[in-house]
Amino acid sequence: MSVQQEAPDGEALEVWIDQDLCTGDGICAQYAPEVFELDIDGLAYVKDGDDELLQAAGATTPVPLPLLTDVVDSAKECPGACIHVRRVSDKVEVYGPEAD
Repeated sequence: MSVQQEAPDGEALEVWIDQDLCTGDGICAQYAPEVFELDIDGLAYVKDGDDELLQAAGATTPVPLPLLTDVVDSAKECPGACIHVRRVSDKVEVYGPEAD
C-alpha cells in the first residue's frame, strides 16, 4: 500500500519521468535510488512503494517526504530536464522543466 506524502506546504506530491528526454545519466538514481532506477534500456524510471519499476509512459509515484530534497535535487540536476514533480491535487508542476 502506497501512502501519499506531503510537501512542507501540506500538498501531496508525485514524480514522473519523460523517457523521451531522458539521457540515461543516472543522476536521479544516485540522488534518490528509492524513487528512481535505470532499466536495461538505459533510461530512468520511477519506482512504486514496493520497489517495482513503473515502465508505463507517464507513470507517477508519490514523493516520500524524507526524500523530497533528493527528488527535487534530481529534477534540478537532470541533464535531460525530464523529471517532473507535481502536486497530486491539481497536477501543477512545482519542480522540473515546466515549473514556474
